[in-house]
Amino acid sequence: MNIKNRFIFSLIVSLPMFIGMIIMPFGYDLPGGMWTMFLLTTAVMLVSGRQFLQSTWASFLNHHANMDTLVAIGTFTAYFYSIYAMLSHQPVFYESAAFVITFVLLGQVFEEKMKHAASGAVEKLMDLQAKDAEVLRDGKILKIPLTEVEVGDIIQVKPGQKIAVDGVITEGSSTIDESMVTGESIPVAKKAGDPVIGSTINNTGTFMFKASKVGDDTLLAQIVELVKKAQTSHAPIQKTVDKIADIFVPIVIIIAILTFVIWYVLLGAALVNAMLFAVSVIIIACPCALGIATPTALMVGTGRSAKLGILIKNGEILEAANSIKTVVFDKTGTITVGKPKVTDVVGDPEKVLEVAVNLEATSEHPLAAAILNKAKESGIVPHKAQNFTAIEGKGIQAQISNKQAFIGNQKLLVDYQLDDQTAAKMLQLQNEAKTVVIVGFDGKIIGLIAVQDTPKKSSAAAIAALKKRGLRTVMLTGDNEHVARAIADQVGIDEVIADVLPSDKADKVKELQQHAPLAFVGDGINDAPALTTANVGIAMGSGTDIAIESGGIVLVKNDLQDVVRALELSQKTFNRIKLNLFWAFIYNTLGIPVAAGLFSGLGLVLSPELAGVFMALSSISVVASSLLLNSVKLTHTAQST
Repeated sequence: MNIKNRFIFSLIVSLPMFIGMIIMPFGYDLPGGMWTMFLLTTAVMLVSGRQFLQSTWASFLNHHANMDTLVAIGTFTAYFYSIYAMLSHQPVFYESAAFVITFVLLGQVFEEKMKHAASGAVEKLMDLQAKDAEVLRDGKILKIPLTEVEVGDIIQVKPGQKIAVDGVITEGSSTIDESMVTGESIPVAKKAGDPVIGSTINNTGTFMFKASKVGDDTLLAQIVELVKKAQTSHAPIQKTVDKIADIFVPIVIIIAILTFVIWYVLLGAALVNAMLFAVSVIIIACPCALGIATPTALMVGTGRSAKLGILIKNGEILEAANSIKTVVFDKTGTITVGKPKVTDVVGDPEKVLEVAVNLEATSEHPLAAAILNKAKESGIVPHKAQNFTAIEGKGIQAQISNKQAFIGNQKLLVDYQLDDQTAAKMLQLQNEAKTVVIVGFDGKIIGLIAVQDTPKKSSAAAIAALKKRGLRTVMLTGDNEHVARAIADQVGIDEVIADVLPSDKADKVKELQQHAPLAFVGDGINDAPALTTANVGIAMGSGTDIAIESGGIVLVKNDLQDVVRALELSQKTFNRIKLNLFWAFIYNTLGIPVAAGLFSGLGLVLSPELAGVFMALSSISVVASSLLLNSVKLTHTAQST
């Protein structure tokens, strides 16, 4: 029977005793009196209380004591004493045992409910999966369930269909919308030999691919697993709490025994009163709130972050993110889009673009894609050029309207001359870290096109937000100083470390770590060592498998502003953990003297059932505090929406 069913059972069975408590002052009693209470409580102890006894025994065998130890000792003491009291015609306290177990289970039900709420992000990710696949079997295309797809299967994907599993294209080409997994809005061109990701959507062409990863090995399945692990992990602070609980529980038992001895032996109180004080101490001190303070906040924090497209792998990462002082960024694909874009057109823009687009219409080069996009924005439609010829190491040439046209790099200047004004402009553009393409028509140069990998729209805002939070920002890149500095100036990076070889990135991260804990944000395979070396590695969702595996935090949406959100949410979650622990400790510390009867002379006495109520309220308050993380305002999110 699960926790929810045990709680419902305990609640239903305990209700008659609760009603009995209400009607007793009016001269009424439950039918059957004590025997009815005995049967009802016995049912609660057997069905719902057994788990606490089993846990206590298991802990005892391992020479440990836990929260369940206090619940078991308190409730079973009240239960067995009530049996003795009933047989000797004295007041019984069956309801104390039944109510305490019910209230403890109530706190556990809230904890379970949060687990399911937090796992909603996992369910949404799972919904991205394809349900079936068209597989080539015995020369025929058969539609089979996703679970029957095997590694090595050849799978056909038509336009508009979801790609079933991860694999490599063997035949055909297409553009694929990978935004569901990577957050990249622009469809990615794919051809034979290129990898494809399961759950992404095929746009234009029909192709065949060979399944390389199925089931739990697919990228989507790995992401789902990351979220699940994060929600069941422990922050390092939890280890400290567990050690304290190990000491706290035996101390409480000793205090309860001393309470009984002092009241019964030294103060001459009745046996029943002395026992009730001791039981109340055990129940009120039960550190259930202490036990759930960390995991509940951790689950809500990681669950909320997953809904925002931020996968925090475990509690250790979340706690480490709270101490970050420096954020180090890779450049290409992290700060920048990773796709070149036309920034300047020198000469007659319409004429230059028209010639360039006609020459590049069939090219698959990234620079060609940038020129085609710029022409499209300008409303220029390419026409078919003729007699294409490659100019080795320089560019290409072809005939447009029976006249020779060419496009290429600055090596073309060996064959053609630039006027002084255009030459000066070309030098200026190169100093701005832009790649310059030369365009010619009818035997002469007619203009220049400058192409640059531009920063993501989110980069400047994200870096400004990080600096506002008092964090130092650094760019660590293999690109040359001119390119790196130009990008850094655009987005507001504090420091640039350029011309760094991939193998040296991790060493640079170690050097920076000597000054302060840092997070490294990257997406490429050469970023994996740096991601692992950093205190917190943040992998962009569009990165390679190895980068995602190395990162402690994965940004599924590939949005740099999620770096800010991840750090802010980590801080708020960790602060909530500390707040929960503070109140749990304070509650238990203040409750013990009252339960022990220290203020009984003032008429302030805590019965076991009331102690159970307050103990449950303590757990519920911690759960409520953790749940409030779902509605805590994230400063940067508010600003960016």
